[in-house]
Amino acid sequence: MFTFLHAADIHLDSPLRGLEGYADAPVAQLRQATRRAFDNLIALAIEERVSFILLAGDLYDGDWKDYHTGLFFIERLSRLRKENIQVFLASGNHDAASQITKALRLPDNVHLFSSKQPETKTIESLGVAVHGQGYHTRSLAENIARNYPQALPHYLNIGLLHTSLTGRQDHEPYAPCSLDDLMARGYDYWALGHIHQREEVSRFPWIVFPGNIQGRHIHETGGKGATLVRVEEGRIAAVEHRDLDVLRWALCQVDLTACSSVDLAIDAIRQAMEEQQACADGRPLALRLQLTGKCPIHAELHRKSVTLTEEFRALAVGLGEMWLEKVVFTTQRPVPLAESLGAETPMADLLQAIDRLDLQPAALMELVPEIRALQSKLPPELLHDGGLIPTSQDWTSSLGEEVKEMLIARLLSQGESR
Repeated sequence: MFTFLHAADIHLDSPLRGLEGYADAPVAQLRQATRRAFDNLIALAIEERVSFILLAGDLYDGDWKDYHTGLFFIERLSRLRKENIQVFLASGNHDAASQITKALRLPDNVHLFSSKQPETKTIESLGVAVHGQGYHTRSLAENIARNYPQALPHYLNIGLLHTSLTGRQDHEPYAPCSLDDLMARGYDYWALGHIHQREEVSRFPWIVFPGNIQGRHIHETGGKGATLVRVEEGRIAAVEHRDLDVLRWALCQVDLTACSSVDLAIDAIRQAMEEQQACADGRPLALRLQLTGKCPIHAELHRKSVTLTEEFRALAVGLGEMWLEKVVFTTQRPVPLAESLGAETPMADLLQAIDRLDLQPAALMELVPEIRALQSKLPPELLHDGGLIPTSQDWTSSLGEEVKEMLIARLLSQGESR
């Protein structure tokens, strides 16, 4: 009987995005999060006395030239060497772009698979054969899984591969392959990487994405970690997820339908925050708050969105080790605007005209020329929902609705004050 660990998408020293602009942000934790999560992986390997670790790509985060990142990685692998723990690496798309990957000499307990063709390494004492291939270029579009060798008889066969399979949302289609391509090799376990959400694609045989070990922004929520695999009598006996993350991201949706006042809404939000905190198992929490429901205070929420956002942020900080990444106001009016306005008046006509506005994404971006100018100067990886300037269709549509609701709320408040 023996155990091994399967991890992927370490992204050492990758920045955590979404809290940078806040004075109360946990700066030190943000900077060190991926390193501390990797330390947790090393500690777990030693504690569980694993025989080897499989790392399925993206150890680094692109073309980083800070060799301290690589030195940190080497030092941690050397700790495993002292414990007689072997490590098998298959580079991913980010590693192919990294100067660190090409320059550092790995300890002798580590094997980096060739990026030219699949190769096989055996552990005779355990009866294990590990097959793998890394990336020679960042944008690997070919199906390299088809070139992997057939399973060796009388061995526990493992495939190590960084792939998108047939495609996953928000991930580039690198090293595409089908489930049939993997199953045709006859392996007992496929250790995959590239997809940051844990997924057990198959159990017969086991085909697993462990997810990344540390969430880096609001689109990487929930527990993050590695997969611990137990082998008995030459067969996979158990596959378990183990959390390694040190700071967790969560989407906190709060339905305010029953809230007739802001005070009641705050009570509901506090309760929801506490529930999210309980699920984080003592970890610091980065939270996106989304307010939903057809509620009587819809207009007031949008009218006071700026001050309420600060109040919600203070509420989170007051609960301890919790920070708001963003507040999204997606509540709705309890009755249609036309019905609530009643008779036709100039004010009613104006409000309905605003409600009918079709704010297209391109038009919104052109309203603020500085955004367009900044876009041209930033690297592509920052121009997505997890980055500094979200540009997706969903985000811009949501922004258009927020703009309309704020205008309507302000006009209604002016009308009531007269």
